Amino acid sequence: MNSGIIKFMDLVFISPSKGKLDLSGVVSEIVNFIGEDRKVYYTLVIGTDSQEKRLNGVSEVDFVTAVVIYRHGKGGRYFWTIQKKRKIYSLREKIYTETLYSLELAQSLVPLIKNSLHPLAPYELEIHIDVGEVGPTREMIKEVVGMVTGNGFTAKTKPESYGASVVADKHT
Repeated sequence: MNSGIIKFMDLVFISPSKGKLDLSGVVSEIVNFIGEDRKVYYTLVIGTDSQEKRLNGVSEVDFVTAVVIYRHGKGGRYFWTIQKKRKIYSLREKIYTETLYSLELAQSLVPLIKNSLHPLAPYELEIHIDVGEVGPTREMIKEVVGMVTGNGFTAKTKPESYGASVVADKHT
């Protein structure tokens, strides 16, 4: 990844139903949620969205990464965390940073879940990227999807990337 690998273990995640959690708390909540009904299929989604803000004339970008556990046909739960970064110089840098944050969290989260989850629990992991065929991000789709798939994950883009474009966006 990059030299400034994010330490998700140190971040605070927010759950609308459980409040503040660390990464191990998020893992516990996901494992417990899946354990409630192992007969249903689950999708674990990670997506990041960002928004530039100006405070006292200083530009800062809020990157919100969401983790969604969706119980097919029966709802789900989500958790989110925010990180701030100084100036982003281009749309390409912004989209790459969003994608890297999602990948880094997936690389931290997946081993923890696999170690805690029943081996037969049916779920798949998707990385949701806030790019789509319409608009200025269309030129980057192949690049960022390649980043995700090259790391062994399934990538979803708009309009299927609700983890980034809806859930994370809600908190930027």
